[in-house]
Amino acid sequence: MLSRLIVVLVLIPVAVILIALTVANRDIVAFTLDPFNPGSQALTFQAPLFVFLYLALLIGLVLGGVATWFTQRKHRKRARSYSKQVSALAKSNGEATTKAPGSSGPALPAPGV
Repeated sequence: MLSRLIVVLVLIPVAVILIALTVANRDIVAFTLDPFNPGSQALTFQAPLFVFLYLALLIGLVLGGVATWFTQRKHRKRARSYSKQVSALAKSNGEATTKAPGSSGPALPAPGV
Protein backbone atom coordinates (compact mmCIF):
# COMPACT_ATOMS: atom_id res chain seq x y z
CA MET A 1 0.00 0.00 0.00
CA LEU A 2 2.79 2.40 0.91
CA SER A 3 4.71 1.65 -2.29
CA ARG A 4 1.63 2.39 -4.37
CA LEU A 5 1.23 5.72 -2.55
CA ILE A 6 4.87 6.57 -3.27
CA VAL A 7 4.35 5.76 -6.95
CA VAL A 8 1.27 7.95 -7.18
CA LEU A 9 2.61 10.92 -5.19
CA VAL A 10 6.23 10.98 -6.34
CA LEU A 11 7.06 8.93 -9.42
CA ILE A 12 4.08 9.85 -11.60
CA PRO A 13 4.62 13.65 -11.21
CA VAL A 14 8.36 13.19 -11.85
CA ALA A 15 7.59 11.18 -15.00
CA VAL A 16 5.16 13.85 -16.22
CA ILE A 17 7.76 16.58 -15.65
CA LEU A 18 10.47 14.59 -17.48
CA ILE A 19 8.17 13.90 -20.42
CA ALA A 20 7.24 17.59 -20.63
CA LEU A 21 10.93 18.53 -20.46
CA THR A 22 11.71 16.09 -23.27
CA VAL A 23 8.93 17.36 -25.54
CA ALA A 24 9.80 21.02 -24.94
CA ASN A 25 13.54 20.56 -25.60
CA ARG A 26 13.74 18.31 -28.64
CA ASP A 27 15.52 20.76 -30.96
CA ILE A 28 18.98 19.73 -32.13
CA VAL A 29 21.78 21.73 -30.49
CA ALA A 30 25.55 21.64 -30.87
CA PHE A 31 27.71 20.93 -27.83
CA THR A 32 31.38 21.72 -28.40
CA LEU A 33 34.30 20.87 -26.16
CA ASP A 34 36.72 23.29 -27.86
CA PRO A 35 36.16 26.83 -26.53
CA PHE A 36 38.84 28.33 -28.78
CA ASN A 37 37.52 26.93 -32.06
CA PRO A 38 33.75 26.43 -31.74
CA GLY A 39 33.46 25.52 -35.43
CA SER A 40 35.62 22.41 -35.01
CA GLN A 41 33.64 19.35 -36.04
CA ALA A 42 36.00 16.95 -34.26
CA LEU A 43 34.94 18.03 -30.76
CA THR A 44 31.34 19.02 -31.48
CA PHE A 45 28.39 16.78 -30.71
CA GLN A 46 24.90 17.41 -32.00
CA ALA A 47 21.88 15.97 -30.22
CA PRO A 48 18.51 17.09 -28.90
CA LEU A 49 18.81 19.41 -25.91
CA PHE A 50 17.03 17.00 -23.57
CA VAL A 51 19.82 14.46 -24.08
CA PHE A 52 22.36 16.93 -22.71
CA LEU A 53 19.99 17.86 -19.86
CA TYR A 54 19.53 14.21 -18.87
CA LEU A 55 23.28 13.57 -19.09
CA ALA A 56 23.94 16.55 -16.81
CA LEU A 57 21.33 15.24 -14.36
CA LEU A 58 22.83 11.75 -14.42
CA ILE A 59 26.38 13.01 -13.95
CA GLY A 60 25.24 15.19 -11.04
CA LEU A 61 23.51 12.25 -9.36
CA VAL A 62 26.57 10.03 -9.71
CA LEU A 63 28.99 12.70 -8.47
CA GLY A 64 26.72 13.54 -5.55
CA GLY A 65 26.47 9.88 -4.58
CA VAL A 66 30.23 9.42 -4.76
CA ALA A 67 30.85 12.57 -2.72
CA THR A 68 28.35 11.44 -0.08
CA TRP A 69 29.93 8.00 0.06
CA PHE A 70 33.39 9.52 0.64
CA THR A 71 32.16 11.95 3.31
CA GLN A 72 30.49 9.13 5.24
CA ARG A 73 33.68 7.08 5.33
CA LYS A 74 34.47 8.09 8.93
CA HIS A 75 31.05 6.82 10.08
CA ARG A 76 31.53 3.44 8.37
CA LYS A 77 35.01 3.15 9.86
CA ARG A 78 33.67 3.91 13.34
CA ALA A 79 30.87 1.34 12.90
CA ARG A 80 33.42 -1.32 11.89
CA SER A 81 35.54 -0.43 14.90
CA TYR A 82 32.57 -0.69 17.26
CA SER A 83 31.56 -3.99 15.72
CA LYS A 84 35.05 -5.40 16.29
CA GLN A 85 35.02 -4.14 19.88
CA VAL A 86 31.66 -5.78 20.53
CA SER A 87 32.89 -9.06 19.06
CA ALA A 88 36.06 -8.95 21.16
CA LEU A 89 34.12 -8.14 24.34
CA ALA A 90 31.60 -10.88 23.66
CA LYS A 91 34.40 -13.38 23.08
CA SER A 92 36.28 -12.30 26.22
CA ASN A 93 33.12 -12.58 28.33
CA GLY A 94 32.56 -16.08 27.05
CA GLU A 95 29.06 -15.37 25.81
CA ALA A 96 27.54 -18.08 23.70
CA THR A 97 26.43 -17.15 20.24
CA THR A 98 23.51 -19.53 20.25
CA LYS A 99 20.05 -18.10 19.96
CA ALA A 100 16.82 -19.46 21.26
CA PRO A 101 14.94 -21.41 18.58
CA GLY A 102 12.71 -19.11 16.57
CA SER A 103 14.03 -15.90 18.08
CA SER A 104 15.51 -13.07 16.13
CA GLY A 105 16.73 -11.17 19.20
CA PRO A 106 20.17 -10.97 20.77
CA ALA A 107 22.21 -14.04 21.62
CA LEU A 108 21.37 -15.75 24.89
CA PRO A 109 24.06 -16.51 27.48
CA ALA A 110 25.15 -20.12 27.72
CA PRO A 111 23.25 -22.19 30.28
CA GLY A 112 24.85 -22.23 33.72
CA VAL A 113 26.74 -18.99 33.19
